[in-house]
Parts: sequence; C-alpha cells; structure tokens
Amino acid sequence: MAGLILPLFLLAFMSVRAQEKSFPVPGINFSPEKYICYKISAPLKIDGRLEEPDWNNSEWTNHFVDIEGDLKPAPRYKTRAKMLWDDNYLYIGAELEEPDLWAALHQRDTIIFYDNDFEIFIDPDGDTHKYFEIEMNALNTVWDLLLVKPYRDGENVAVNSWDIRGLKTAVHLNGTLNDPGDTDKGWSCEIAIPWSALKESWSNESAPKPGEQWRINFSRVEWKRKIVNGHYEKEKDPATGKPYPEDNWVWSPQGIVAMHYPEMWGFIQFSSLTAGSGKENFVVFPKDAAKWFLRKLYYAEKSFFINNGRYTANVADLNLEQMKFEGYIFPPVIQATDDLFEAKLFSIDGKEFVTIKNDGEVTVHK
Repeated sequence: MAGLILPLFLLAFMSVRAQEKSFPVPGINFSPEKYICYKISAPLKIDGRLEEPDWNNSEWTNHFVDIEGDLKPAPRYKTRAKMLWDDNYLYIGAELEEPDLWAALHQRDTIIFYDNDFEIFIDPDGDTHKYFEIEMNALNTVWDLLLVKPYRDGENVAVNSWDIRGLKTAVHLNGTLNDPGDTDKGWSCEIAIPWSALKESWSNESAPKPGEQWRINFSRVEWKRKIVNGHYEKEKDPATGKPYPEDNWVWSPQGIVAMHYPEMWGFIQFSSLTAGSGKENFVVFPKDAAKWFLRKLYYAEKSFFINNGRYTANVADLNLEQMKFEGYIFPPVIQATDDLFEAKLFSIDGKEFVTIKNDGEVTVHK
C-alpha cells in the first residue's frame, strides 16, 4: 500500500501547486538600460529638429525593443532617444521612423496613445511612487499626468489634471501628416522639462546634482493601420470587430505588457561634463541590487496573498533564492499582518536600510 500512497500524495500535491495563482511579474532578467546625461554648452531651440552641436555631441540610446524584450520580435520601425540637461531643464529628443505619419488628437490631456505616440516616464527618487508620464503625438498634442503609485497598487492613482508648468515641446515631421498618398520617413520630437515642475515627487525644485541617478523610460505606441477611402484607419480583428492591440516599443524592456512597473525602467546618471567634452562611467550602487531583491520579495508576497488571503512574515514561505548583497545582511526582516507587510534589508555598516511595503513603495533609509 505504501507504494501506492506516495504517488497519490505527490499527485495531490502537484494538483494543488498547479492551481496556485501568481502575481504578474516581468518575464526577463533585471537588466535596465543605462544612460549618461551630459550638460548643454549653449541654449537649445526647442523646435523638434535636434540639430544643435550639443545634440550632435550626445549619444543615442539603443534602438527601442518590444516591451517584452527578447520574448517578442524586434519592432518594425526604428526608434531612439537622446538626453541633455542644464540648471533649468531636462531635455529629451527622440527620432521615430514612420512610413505613414498620422495623428488625430488635438486636445491636451486626451488619451494620446489612441494615436501613435512617444511617451516619457520619470521616477526621480526611484521609489516607484509619485512619478510622471508625458505622451505626445505627431501633432504635438501633449498628455501629462502624475501617478501617485502604479495601477497595480491602488485605484484612482492617476492625476490627469496635473500639468507641467513651463513644459516645452516641439515636433518636426519628415514627411506629410495624414496623407496616405506618399511614403514618409518619420518624425522627431524635442521636450524641455523644468526641474521646478517635478517637486511633487522630488523635494528639491532645483536641478539634480552631478552623479545623481534617476529612473526613466521611453515608450512608443504604434497601431497597425490601413487605407480606407483615402484615409488611415486602424486595422481591425475580424473575430472581434475591434482594432488589433497596439504595439509597445520601449528603450528599457519591461518583460511584461505594462509600462507601470517602474522598477524595470532604465537609469539616467547626470554628469557635470558638457556634451562632447569627455566621457563619464556609469556607477553601479549596491542599494539597487538590494532594492531589486525586495521587489522580488514583493512579487512573492503578492502571490502568497492571492493564494492564502494573507501576507507572511516567514521568508521560507516565499520560495526566494538566497542572494548575497554587497554591504547588506541576508535574510530580510519581514513584519506582516493579514493585510499589510513591510520587509527590510539592513546594511552591514548599520548606516542605512532598505524597505518595501505591500503598496510597492521601496525606500532607502539613512
């Protein structure tokens, strides 16, 4: 009988495991893109053309990839971006290859990604809360909003009425807009974001200090389209009668079809050097590995809650691989109730600790 009982037990255990649900997590390794942002040497004219010497002396990002990274094919059209800064603004320029330029939305703060668009996401302090989103189309129509937290972590998190005072944007078209009778080359856009407008997320209204790092990402939405009676229309799925889902092409891949996973965004490091005057190396801080481990703990706690109706203070319940952190003590300390949890990683020197909470906010405490 014992020979029969063990297989039945294993089958039952496997069946229970198969029924377990999991919180949506990125399907790729954590490897955010990195960019050194150099200062301008002379004022920029915000006209969408990116022709000044400082733009020419700054480096392009890698071409954008699918939002899921290597899990999906490469984008049909090329997209890349550049960044610069001075004491007043963060400057962003982008170049988008596009054979069919079209846009329809003219009113500010409409849902711009219903058109093809370019999008910017900025989290100054890297806590994944209180971050900014800017979208713009080829008509230079802008939607800017403040996110109190990612959509996964709450309801009514987007503040659509928030506007970036002093924002400057421009578009340059390399082709003709809304004319299906020709083949276009694409469009470029240029954005100047004043530091003073970012105070809702960042306590300092002045420019960042050289060496500071922020989290940032870019996205491009591209809809499949066809020509109907001399006009562009989105292609529809015959099975549903609705437009096919849009493509999402990004600088730093998310590994999941969701831009609002700020932990997967790229890093921008601000340099004191002017563009073209020299090179600076990107600095990797141990705290970022600690923050990523706590993010994986957050995913595991969310899955545990889905399956058990509560959080856990027992690290063993979370099936996390043991990791060694330069300068931090493993395992983390977790405090949990049924509805709340907070996990902490302490530095070996006792000078700081990193926390993550059930609402997803991750913070470095000095």
